[in-house]
Amino acid sequence: MASPVLSVAGLRISFAGTPRLTAVSNVSFSLMPGKTLAVVGESGSGKSLTALALLGLLPANAEAAGEIRLQQVAGGAITRGKEIAMIFQEPASALNPIMKIGKQLSECIRLHQRITRKKAKAAAVEWLRRVRLPEPEMMYDRFPHQLSGGQKQRVLIAMAMCNNPAVLIADEPTTSLDVTVQQEIIRLMRELQAASGTAMIFITHDLSLAAAIADDVLVMYRGEAAEYGPVQDVLHHPRHPYTRVLLLCRPSAQQKGKRLPVVQEFLEPAAVTGNKRQATELQPAPAPPGATILEAGNLDVWFTTGKDWLGRSTAWYQAVHGVSFSVRRGEVLGIAGESGSGKSTLSRSLMGLIPITGGSARFGGYELERADRRAWMHIRRKMQLVFQDPFASLNPRLTIGQILTEPLHVHHIVPQAGLRKEVLRLLDLVQLPASAYGKYPHQFSGGQKQRIGIARALALQPELLICDESVSALDVSIQAQILNLLKDLQQAFGLTYLFISHDLSVIHYISDRIMIMQAGAVVEQGTADEVFTRPQHPYTRQLLAAMPERLQV
Repeated sequence: MASPVLSVAGLRISFAGTPRLTAVSNVSFSLMPGKTLAVVGESGSGKSLTALALLGLLPANAEAAGEIRLQQVAGGAITRGKEIAMIFQEPASALNPIMKIGKQLSECIRLHQRITRKKAKAAAVEWLRRVRLPEPEMMYDRFPHQLSGGQKQRVLIAMAMCNNPAVLIADEPTTSLDVTVQQEIIRLMRELQAASGTAMIFITHDLSLAAAIADDVLVMYRGEAAEYGPVQDVLHHPRHPYTRVLLLCRPSAQQKGKRLPVVQEFLEPAAVTGNKRQATELQPAPAPPGATILEAGNLDVWFTTGKDWLGRSTAWYQAVHGVSFSVRRGEVLGIAGESGSGKSTLSRSLMGLIPITGGSARFGGYELERADRRAWMHIRRKMQLVFQDPFASLNPRLTIGQILTEPLHVHHIVPQAGLRKEVLRLLDLVQLPASAYGKYPHQFSGGQKQRIGIARALALQPELLICDESVSALDVSIQAQILNLLKDLQQAFGLTYLFISHDLSVIHYISDRIMIMQAGAVVEQGTADEVFTRPQHPYTRQLLAAMPERLQV
């Protein structure tokens, strides 16, 4: 019988301080050659810290205890990139932006295989071909910014696999990718794993994805192993309440029209008493959709892609073409599609952040394609944008009070003497404590930052919110909280949403109607149930087929 390639026994990770903080406590697991262990849990559960301990990359103030044994180097030093390698979550930050990708890959090969530059380049081109990048010889000479998100992730996979490691750690490698690209990346990783016999640790917060790729599952909660065992046992017959609520809080067709379960409500009911009180207060009967609030007709957006020596445009690219739709007051229109389909470009053109170059768009009596600066001041009071990345959309040098005060001051929403009171009201609306007023963005979790972004959008008392992938970067349990909050706010204030996402489960759950975009054009529109259950366009059917299978509890 084969021996485990990796064994972890009683792993404990703590940080210096008074008192000493224990982040991971008594975690044990083993990994067989060629097998995959999924490690699942929310942010802060200890998943990534455990991975860093395996790689010997814990922070200087961290102390690890217990035993980590890698079969090939028992009693010796583990060489990162050779015996054990890692695929990082964010490919844009993991690649050197000023070095060509081929050079980065060949450097990784030469470091561990000690071969000539010529042979390393040939090996790098071959690996680019193996991860199915188009025209690998040309791709070798490109910089990271010239690749899509999915292509950059393929480069990271090549860098991690090129030295045939015994163990590969993949830390949330598909979180920010479209479902079709995610499906391709998962298929690619499994094929490479089968060819090399590499064992894999796949870190994710998505249990459906874990079920699709793993042999065994380790569920982590607050630094401890809540459940560990074969995927069929843990995910199809969960015993721990935390595992069950993780399975329940992901949106599904059965939950449409209902509040999503939240981890704290199951495991920490005393901590959410205030939130439940507020949620109850924000539950008036929703009004039926009213008159049209936003409409677009044959809308086009072009970008300049080339200029001559005088700075005159010589080449153009059409990112959005011929898009027509309307949104009624109090309605949620979901817009779905892959990266590059034109979703975000459309939203930014509606906000005046990108010029509309053809067609028309009308909101609140204003023709957006003709609006001047003064008109946009009025438009943006009634139409606001909630950004995808809560980390990048908040100024790290300003307190939360200053961030929320700024739009109130610029648009003269309340008198100067009432600014603090209004900010505290906004914080209460998004279920954040008054103590957040004097804190800075880095002191909050991702979900809390997204609540702050929503509060900033609500500061101007808008009629329409454009949510651009505003829950895609969040854990499923935090995502459930934000979706519940958006529904509460809609019912309380009669808000209209333009909700953009590549996740069809989320889109179906929150939307009244759905619009599918491909290559800058609308390929299908209809009610949420029609598009989700009876798709007409092949592209829509492709997106639905790429979704991980929904697990039932």
